[in-house]
Amino acid sequence: GATALYSPSFLFQFPDYDHLYCKYCYVYGHDWAPTTGLEEGITQITSKSSQSHKLIWNFPLETTFKSTNPSGWPQLVVSVYGPDVFGNDVVRGYGATHIPFTPGQHIRTIPMFVPEPTWRLQKFTGWLLGRRPEYTDPKVVAHGEGREVTRVRSQGFVTISFHIMTKDMKRMGYDTGPTNSSTVQSATSSQSRDAQ
Repeated sequence: GATALYSPSFLFQFPDYDHLYCKYCYVYGHDWAPTTGLEEGITQITSKSSQSHKLIWNFPLETTFKSTNPSGWPQLVVSVYGPDVFGNDVVRGYGATHIPFTPGQHIRTIPMFVPEPTWRLQKFTGWLLGRRPEYTDPKVVAHGEGREVTRVRSQGFVTISFHIMTKDMKRMGYDTGPTNSSTVQSATSSQSRDAQ
């Protein structure tokens, strides 16, 4: 079957929060199988610098997937957590994106959201007890079923830089772009000459 290897890095923008960490996992179809790398993990805690309101994780993930069918193409699910005013770890955002299917470097910005309580009393007691609404399984954000009844609020962005490599995609009948680096380099060179 065809394989895809990718290695993302993360840049988080949560203007109202600091000292955050990230949990990640993958959601993929039944024809897909990870052959190397971790299927889920957690990053270190990071803080904003004095000059920037951005949180940066240089946390490379290297995962290889194998499949004979593009259906169920893998998605990366990201959950961001940080302390509330009482020091409890609470969710600061959920988001998901499909892994790019063409080789090369790709940038994806994921809008993050959090579930909201339905009633004001729930919101107050949740704040008082340090318990905010959370998904029991964060993978639900990669699926549409059941999400239409969830009330959510937008909260921050995650920008992810992907470095994608594919193997045997053409052999399986899928055209995902140039087949070698010289083609990519010559296309880039001709574009820069055209710009001059």
